[in-house]
Amino acid sequence: MVIIYIILFEYLMVLEGQPEHANPITAIYWATTTIATVGYGDIVFTSLAGQLFSVLVQVVGIIMISGFFLTYVIMPWLDKSIKFRLPRKAPPGLKEHIIICGYNQLVETLIDELAAQDILFVIVDDDTELIRELAYKDIPCILGVPSDKHTLLNANVEKARILIANKSDERNANIVLTAREFEHLRIIAIVEDRSNSKYLKYAGADTVVSPKSMFGQFIGRKAMDRLVSRVTGATEIFEGVHITEFPIYLKSPLIGKTLKDVSSQRLTGARIVGIWISGTLSFDPKEDDVIRDNSVLLAVGTPEQLSKLKKLTH
Repeated sequence: MVIIYIILFEYLMVLEGQPEHANPITAIYWATTTIATVGYGDIVFTSLAGQLFSVLVQVVGIIMISGFFLTYVIMPWLDKSIKFRLPRKAPPGLKEHIIICGYNQLVETLIDELAAQDILFVIVDDDTELIRELAYKDIPCILGVPSDKHTLLNANVEKARILIANKSDERNANIVLTAREFEHLRIIAIVEDRSNSKYLKYAGADTVVSPKSMFGQFIGRKAMDRLVSRVTGATEIFEGVHITEFPIYLKSPLIGKTLKDVSSQRLTGARIVGIWISGTLSFDPKEDDVIRDNSVLLAVGTPEQLSKLKKLTH
């Protein structure tokens, strides 16, 4: 465009009778000052065609300069300014915490549990939009590549107690390899394909968890739990004495009864040593505590006593 301006400038200057200005140096000078809209008025067109040409060069010059600054100066500065404000380093005093590499619905549930138990944690992810959203919600997080040692150091990995790798299986392997440099750290890897479990263990993961497999087993146990009369999933603590959990179902005759009623020899004989109510576990249940439809009983007794209790929970 500048070359076209130079050619037209020289042609119009000759046409107007100003041949002394019709040279490349003067043309470049005029084009530059006009495009930048700082024309000094020392070289001007007197004809209508020349004046229209000057207006055209000024308008196009404004568009060119504005576009250049917007694309190469303003937008990069804004982008850098916004990214700079995203958290990239955990608070220096953060310790005995859990580092969670990757965020999804599984982690969303996990952090609710961690917050309820007052367990410190920080989420590490390289997704800018995700970190911006988490930071907006005041969820502890930092922006960075989870498999990068510098990022883990920013997450205070040297003071952390557990790291959870929750990206793809391939990325988890890289995260585990990097985190394994910190020998004190317990590493838990979430695996999508169970066949990759051994590779994550080779990489250095202490524990490999398959949520799909665990969920399938859980559904299977729940489906069978109400179909069998014997107690499943019980742990023997002494010879002939077991401990297990019993969720209370909606139609259970135990709803509304006290723990004293349930523990009586006439009803079950099993001893209630703990009770979950609204997600809170109490190991000091009172005899007058009332069982509700969202309760889970932690009971100790013989297999016969626990079997009696189980029948009453449905």
